[in-house]
Amino acid sequence: MTDQKRDPASTTAPQESKLGPTGRPLREFPTPPALREHGPARIIALCNQKGGVGKTTTTINLGATLAEYGRRVLAIDFDPQGALSAGLGVQTHDVPTIYDLLLSRGIEPADAIQHTAVANFDVIPANIDLSAAEVHLVTEVAREQILAGVLRKVSADYDVILIDCQPSLGLLTVNALTASHGVVIPLECEYFALRGVALLIETIDKVRDRLNPAITLDGILATMYDSRTLHSREVLERVVDAFGDRVLETVITRTVKFPDATVAATPITEFAPEHQASKAYRQLARELVFRGAVA
Repeated sequence: MTDQKRDPASTTAPQESKLGPTGRPLREFPTPPALREHGPARIIALCNQKGGVGKTTTTINLGATLAEYGRRVLAIDFDPQGALSAGLGVQTHDVPTIYDLLLSRGIEPADAIQHTAVANFDVIPANIDLSAAEVHLVTEVAREQILAGVLRKVSADYDVILIDCQPSLGLLTVNALTASHGVVIPLECEYFALRGVALLIETIDKVRDRLNPAITLDGILATMYDSRTLHSREVLERVVDAFGDRVLETVITRTVKFPDATVAATPITEFAPEHQASKAYRQLARELVFRGAVA
C-alpha cells in the first residue's frame, strides 16, 4: 500500500496567538448588537484617589463610544475641577449642576442635564461649588445615599450612567460608590499609581459590606501605557500578577492626541476617529459589553 501524500500545510504547527500588553492573547471583541429597548441604566463609577490617571479622559471617550454603539449615556461630572464638563464643552456657570441636585430638593435632574455634540450622550456638569458639598452633606440623614436618590430619577432614560469621581476617597466618592452597580479603576502604568489600588479596592469592599452589597469591580483599566519603557511594562505586569482577570484586556496608550482633543472640547473618537487611541476606546466599550458590565 502506497503512502498518501500529505498536504504540507497540514503538517505546519499552529501559529501561537500574538500576546497583548497584558500578556494575554490579543483578541477583538465583537461589535455589540443594537438594543431593542433602553434603560434602566447600569451605573459605573470611574474611580481612583490618585489624580492624573485618566479618569476624565476615559469617562468622556468611553461615553462617546458607547453612544456610538447606540447606547444612551449620561455622564456625571463629580469633580469640583469640572474637567469632564470642560472636556465636553458644556456650560458650568449660571446653570444647575450636580451640586444643586445634591443639596436642593426643588431642582430635578432633568433641569441640569445638558446635551453634548455627540448624539445619545448627555452630561450633568459640575463646577467649583461642588467642593463645598461634603461640608453640607455631613449633617444630612443617609448622607452616603444622596447621589443614588438623584440618579434613580433618571435611570430609566439611559442605558449607562458614568460617574467621573474626584481624586479622593471622601464623602463624594463614597456617594458615587454607593450609587453604582460597578467600578472601573483607571490606573496609570506608573509605580506610585500602583501603590494606591489596594487601598481603593479596600474602600470598595467596605462600601459593599456597609452600604451597597451589589457593587462589583468591573475592571482595572491600564492607562498612559508606553511599551517603549521598561517601567511601564513592569508596572502592567505587576498589576496583572496581582489582579488577574480583573485587569481589562484593553490598554490605553500615551498619545498627544488626548490633550489636543481636550482643547477642542470633543472626544478623541470624534477628534481623530481613526487614531489608535480611538480604536482602543472602542475596544474598551466592546470589552465592557462582552463582560456584561454594559448592556
